[in-house]
Amino acid sequence: MRPKKTRWVKCAPRERCFKPQCKPLSKCEGVYLSLDEFEAVRLACLEGLEQLDAAKLMKISRPTFSRILTSAQRKIADGLVNIKAIRIEGGCCKVGGRNRK
Repeated sequence: MRPKKTRWVKCAPRERCFKPQCKPLSKCEGVYLSLDEFEAVRLACLEGLEQLDAAKLMKISRPTFSRILTSAQRKIADGLVNIKAIRIEGGCCKVGGRNRK
């Protein structure tokens, strides 16, 4: 398997874990979003960028961006529907500004 290409993210999230109010964290199952998945959701869903433009900012191909985004959306849906904590950690990312190309 080839090594993953480094992905660029604008900034690390301020919070690393989101949990349901109805359960203590110790009793919650969790899903794990990598930093690149978090950034893909931020760019596509929050910023409203097209996948090609978002992929360029992360310095990855459009198909790779699509796979990352789909994976993130499944994990977030699993966390919301099945009342799980959503944790953000890991990934082969470098934090940098938006002006990097």
